[in-house]
Amino acid sequence: MNKEKCIIIGSGPAGLTAAIYAARADLAPIVFEGTSPGGQLMGTSEVENFPGFPKGIMGPQLMNDMRSQATRFGAKTLYQNVDRVDFSDAKNLKIYAGHETFTAETVIIATGASARWLELGKGEERFYGKGYSACATCDGAFFREKIVAVVGGGDSACEEAMFLTKFASKVYLLHRRDTLRASKPMVKRVMENEKIEVIWNTSVTNLEGENLLSGVELTDTQTKATSKLALNGLFMAIGHTPNTNFLDGQLETSHGYLVVTDNTKTKIPSVFVAGDVADYRYQQAITAAGAGCMAALDAENYLAEQL
Repeated sequence: MNKEKCIIIGSGPAGLTAAIYAARADLAPIVFEGTSPGGQLMGTSEVENFPGFPKGIMGPQLMNDMRSQATRFGAKTLYQNVDRVDFSDAKNLKIYAGHETFTAETVIIATGASARWLELGKGEERFYGKGYSACATCDGAFFREKIVAVVGGGDSACEEAMFLTKFASKVYLLHRRDTLRASKPMVKRVMENEKIEVIWNTSVTNLEGENLLSGVELTDTQTKATSKLALNGLFMAIGHTPNTNFLDGQLETSHGYLVVTDNTKTKIPSVFVAGDVADYRYQQAITAAGAGCMAALDAENYLAEQL
């Protein structure tokens, strides 16, 4: 069994940036892209906040360009999911994918985090990227002078609602309870903002529209009465779930996110982490890419120290 110098699990901005740096360092990385490669940007239309693209770039195009850049320097991509890993031997890291077993000297985990959606069925897929989003920072600018809503009641939901007031003419904050879970200062800012209207005790139970989202069905969580709300954009802010199940608890986590020390390092000296799988705060493509760069450099330095 051949031992790879570097295996990267994940193919979003963190994983592919790590692949570019690792490949240019002659580590010949293998990138497990999964069966849905590209990460969350594959469902984003135009990306306007990634440096170097003054006119913006489509999310799928950005990821395809990153992949091409990585393979140009020698990275190999595999459209496979990693089923499990065995990190018990730090010098012989094992990755199991399907019927194959891979051994590596270093592993970079960049599997990201999945946004929590409403789980309404196939209707959600229809509007994803067409008015239905989980990132106000990414997509808010597309809703200038439009009516939008944010689902959630914590600090993240309030922050997204406040951010959207820079663009939208009206922002609804839809919360299933009668009080917000956010901090008192954040609640005060929301309640004092004239553009924000909170709709209490309500859940979104259906998405409506033709090619683009045009409205939602709301259900009162107490009376079960339904109503319609016309809008142009719906933003989910009910949290993310880090993609770590395949690790089976072999790395330390905090609130589900992988714990890193000294930027990208873990308790296992040959295993490194990058991107949203560890980042519960920023969760931006550019911060993920930066972390991917750092993880690849850390892996390269680790290998140099073993010589």
